[in-house]
Amino acid sequence: MTVPLGLEHRDDAPAPGSGSRSGAARIGPLEALVHRIILSQGWERLALAVTAGTLGALAMPPYGLFPALILSLSVAVWLIDGAAIGSSGRRTVLVCAGIGWAWGFGYCTAGLWWLGAAFLVEADQFAWAMPLGVVGLPAVLALFFALGFAAARLVWSRGASRIAALAFGLAGAEWLRGHVLTGFPWNTLGMALGSNLWTMQAASVVGLYGLTLLAVLIAAAPATLATGTTARERLVPALAALAALAGLAAYGAWRLPTSPDPTVAGVRLRLIQPNVPQDEKFGTAMRDQIVGHYLELSDRAVSPDRTGIADVTHLIWPESAFPFLIQRDPEALGRIGAALPEGKQLIVGAARVREPPEGQRLTRENAVFFNSILTIGGGGRLGELYDKVHLVPFGEYLPAPLDAILRAVGLRQFVSIPGGFTAGSREGQRILSVPGLPPVAATLCYEAIFPGAILPPDPAAGVPAVPGLILNLTNDTWFGDTPGPRQHFAQARLRAVEEGLPLVRDANSGISGVIDGHGRITASLPLGTEGVLDADLPARLPGRTPYATFGDGPFGVGLIACLLVALAARRRR
Repeated sequence: MTVPLGLEHRDDAPAPGSGSRSGAARIGPLEALVHRIILSQGWERLALAVTAGTLGALAMPPYGLFPALILSLSVAVWLIDGAAIGSSGRRTVLVCAGIGWAWGFGYCTAGLWWLGAAFLVEADQFAWAMPLGVVGLPAVLALFFALGFAAARLVWSRGASRIAALAFGLAGAEWLRGHVLTGFPWNTLGMALGSNLWTMQAASVVGLYGLTLLAVLIAAAPATLATGTTARERLVPALAALAALAGLAAYGAWRLPTSPDPTVAGVRLRLIQPNVPQDEKFGTAMRDQIVGHYLELSDRAVSPDRTGIADVTHLIWPESAFPFLIQRDPEALGRIGAALPEGKQLIVGAARVREPPEGQRLTRENAVFFNSILTIGGGGRLGELYDKVHLVPFGEYLPAPLDAILRAVGLRQFVSIPGGFTAGSREGQRILSVPGLPPVAATLCYEAIFPGAILPPDPAAGVPAVPGLILNLTNDTWFGDTPGPRQHFAQARLRAVEEGLPLVRDANSGISGVIDGHGRITASLPLGTEGVLDADLPARLPGRTPYATFGDGPFGVGLIACLLVALAARRRR
């Protein structure tokens, strides 16, 4: 492969091929293709970046095609290599930011297109805004990838060290994407390793962002096969990546026990997946039918030893189970309480309103609504509750700076609650105490996609609380039979591995399931079906995982190490 004109003597530019070859020398098809990518300019370069990012989304659940990420990030390396052609200094960094934005736009659009389904649930109100979710959100998220590519270029140099530079830039940008503003760590690149049972085990040590760093290092390394100037430069990074991938798989195989995890004695769970449509059928007019449907499923016989509510200890219903405020409906509470024998517990997701001070009447003006998890005992007695802390922007509330403007143009949040939901207190009770269960780490909907946020500090003791399980109630019906609910399930599953805790997940339309602390699915119901899932509760793993103890500390160490490697190589050049 010939050296592109203008790169032969640039100290900060990569050498795409051997400088000993003449321009007339024959090159192979692969080298010719890589040469074409490196030399691409303008719209051709942006189109290649968008295509590469789109391809990379195939590494995410439910597809899990890791080779797609290898090709995607290899193209990213070659595009950054070529950014120095015809530019220098600050302009080169800006060119890389543009490449990163295009790559991220392709990646996020291909991975999040299913968001458009939510705009069609109430199409008369929201269909016009579909481009804001399907195109607008990926365009904003792509800014993080632009930042990542630009940061990588700032410490870019020849050889294998540029793989460390890309890992530093992209992994750092993904961490920022999960934290800036409200954060949105959906389809973080580490999920390419986090959806395989063996490779996901490393999350117990390094968490999702550590997997992201490893995924970029492993997937981008084969780029050197077509651009190294010596056999060593071409082969060593790819072989090291292969060894690292094999090492992750070996660690996972070693960590996974051959037998099932023990279960908690005396706990028999029943998860209800009602598959109630999220349209006009889910309205206050259907109040009695919906409650009756839940009670019928809850008392359905499914086996000789599970003939109904009497044979289980805990009933679990999904998020947003009711199209009304159950706490203020004595008749509905009475029906539920009458169906619950003494000693049985129902855990359910429901909207609730903060009761006004004594002597005041609840009005539209003073009503404050929460998306909550409620516990209900025999006789319809309300027990402990959890108010969702991490709300979905535009889904459950409109961000305060844009609230008035968006409402002026006719846009409201998807959930039909006056003014939207209010976030629960971050210092409040997140560890639910449910009779008959170990302490419960409560999460609602996409709260389960945030690594490190499952175990909030105990404000009384000042140390992390130690629950016995993660509970995730959700309503993915908004997104139909698309990759979205499957991605949601996979990301929640990874929290079980990170924390070493079993996960109990109940979704209106699926996927519902019980997962042990090693990430193994012990029971589940498929997407888009109505059903009853009876399961035992796996016990939490002994002790605490390294990730539960140190959080993103190991990731931070790895990120700094990549930066130092890149800086040292650039200094030598």
